[in-house]
Amino acid sequence: MNLQMVGCTHREMGIDIRQQLTFDRSQTVEALGQWQSRFPDAELVLLSTCNRVEIYAVGVPKAEELIEALLDYQKVTASQVEGRMVTLADSKAVKYLYRVASSLESMVVGEPQILAQVKEAYQTAQEVGSTGPLLHDLFQSALRTAKRVAGETSLHKHRVSIPSVAISDLASCVFETFDGKHVLVIGAGKMADETLRYLRDAGDAVIHVVNRDAQRGQQLAKKWNGQYHEWDQLWEQLEAADLTISTTAANETIVTAADFEQKVAPGRYQRPLFILDLAVPRDFDSQVGNALGVYLYSLDDLTLACEKNRQTRAAELPAAETIIKRETERFVVEMNHRATAPVITGLREGLERPKDAELERLFCKLPNLDDQSRKEIEQFADRLVNKMLHPPLESLRDASQNGTPHGLLDALRNLFKLEN
Repeated sequence: MNLQMVGCTHREMGIDIRQQLTFDRSQTVEALGQWQSRFPDAELVLLSTCNRVEIYAVGVPKAEELIEALLDYQKVTASQVEGRMVTLADSKAVKYLYRVASSLESMVVGEPQILAQVKEAYQTAQEVGSTGPLLHDLFQSALRTAKRVAGETSLHKHRVSIPSVAISDLASCVFETFDGKHVLVIGAGKMADETLRYLRDAGDAVIHVVNRDAQRGQQLAKKWNGQYHEWDQLWEQLEAADLTISTTAANETIVTAADFEQKVAPGRYQRPLFILDLAVPRDFDSQVGNALGVYLYSLDDLTLACEKNRQTRAAELPAAETIIKRETERFVVEMNHRATAPVITGLREGLERPKDAELERLFCKLPNLDDQSRKEIEQFADRLVNKMLHPPLESLRDASQNGTPHGLLDALRNLFKLEN
């Protein structure tokens, strides 16, 4: 098969080096073009995300050459990545890509984004013209395998990150839809941004951001097409909100039960208010949850929900692994059969040609043979050829099923002088 995978992930390499190896789309296009000149007979796909940078290649003799090409492009020295680059070949590379596409290799197992990223990586390589028949089949089968894992297991149905559980498992129990809901975000950090990403996937909410740092608050609001408000408008926004996400780094409670009762509750008329308090320490006094119409969830509540989902998801892993194992075996056998087909054709033609020539010579020497005798001689010659072909073809079939036909293929090519 001559398939190679080289790369690094969040497991082997820290963000400080990994970010130096990351490619954006324009760099991916440029790098693939350069590598095509460097490896003119190769097929190449580059997968680059925030957690992994990987090259999948067919027709490059050594993995070290791919690593050198990767480091050369990004101007990273070999000493910086020494001992931390992963190299896989043939069936191991196939299984690994299937695991990547199915999100079993992700930092959060079951996250849905990686499948789209794998598909985009292949489509970019197609546009550049760096793919070929083997990588085409490999990536198409990887996408099919990932869809099988998603459809035949519950691996993707159980969220395990705090923001995803907050929106998908808790807030969705209160709101049938988020379309048009007034969402107040208090704070503008990473947790707020990630929660808004899941919220945007769930519906078309109206985003309002309140933050002490105006610049950061405005940036977050702009990113999610929302509106920024000064800190002194907090109470007004709480009164209008349907859903509140609070993620500040304050050292003390910012909304006490007394504040809520005096400044917020009178104008709400007991309308439902869902509060996700993701701050440590808490931004909302726990007693706020006792107010009529208020659903208050803290980080502790969400952590318990995440752990329960992790346990449920872990129970689905064996089924996902079984799908990947079977699909890997199927792909490898199919590729091995393709590799053996030209050798089988060459072997048969190599015996059929002298058989036909010898039959013609014999019949010329025996011109008086009747038709029945000629037919018997021809059948004898055919049976002899088939019996001579049977042992090498059986060995090829067994080697293909075991995934190791290449040494035998090379030996047969050499023995019978077959073209490669």
